Amino acid sequence: MLTLLSAPSNLGLRPPQPGAVPGTAKGPEALREAGLHARFFAFGAVDAGVVLPGRYVDDARPEVARSRNQEAILDHARRLAERLRRQFAEQNTPLILGGDCSLLIGVGRALRDLGRYGLVHLDGHTDFRHPGNSADCFSLAGEDLAAAVGLHWPAIVGSPGSSYFRPGDTAHVGCREDDEHLAEASSVLAQVIPARRVAQAGPAATAEAILRTVDASHLDGYWLHLDVDILDPTAMPAVDSPAPGGLQPAELTELLAALAPRASGAHITVFDPDLDPDGRHAMLLTSVLTAGLQHLGSGRLSGPPGGRSIAG
Repeated sequence: MLTLLSAPSNLGLRPPQPGAVPGTAKGPEALREAGLHARFFAFGAVDAGVVLPGRYVDDARPEVARSRNQEAILDHARRLAERLRRQFAEQNTPLILGGDCSLLIGVGRALRDLGRYGLVHLDGHTDFRHPGNSADCFSLAGEDLAAAVGLHWPAIVGSPGSSYFRPGDTAHVGCREDDEHLAEASSVLAQVIPARRVAQAGPAATAEAILRTVDASHLDGYWLHLDVDILDPTAMPAVDSPAPGGLQPAELTELLAALAPRASGAHITVFDPDLDPDGRHAMLLTSVLTAGLQHLGSGRLSGPPGGRSIAG
């Protein structure tokens, strides 16, 4: 069964301006208001509730090697992972509505305990900043992919040498070709496909290439991470860090539709209703998500952790 789980976190983002907090925590309810829940309920999905975050505090300090809101992020990750384990135990396919990209840590914690899973990281940025390549590691939403494959402080990844997803089981899609960490990510991950190459090859061919990495017999499944800043800001400006050169809504819809059926679940991040005062971008995003993800998990290989029977 497809379930909608809200995880309205803003903990991994920098403040948009002094004295303010990021608006991504309002994302799930803005999408509900735009009709997303009603549309998915019509497909047979059910509401799985909410995992609330802790209080946002801008506690980053240059002299301290820790992420902004680190304790709150790790607490939220623990509780999100617990909720996801229950969802998988009940043979559900979770669609998590966030929230910022630090949600990937909670997802990774759950999946690492359940088996070996692949990751499809759909994002307008590589999110590959980490302590080994930057002295500015304070906002985990810009470091989530690096952390997911083990390139972060032990407090974030669990222990030295550990990871939530193996680099060889991980594909990134959607960064811009001027991304600061494109070369490093390309040397570490199984696949890195910038947005321009998606436009050149087409979403269907891109999805086929990705599935060769993540839909493999040695994996128990794969997860979809979607940061909506993968879209070009002419279509979706209501994000933390818009960058030109992104996908168009029709391209993203087609890509999601090709990847979703065999996926074990997905989460949506970085839509900021504070930057969408009339709600029209929430309406657009609702249309993309319902068209692209309505068959999420419908053809996945499922069963108990480590099992690979066809979902019925």
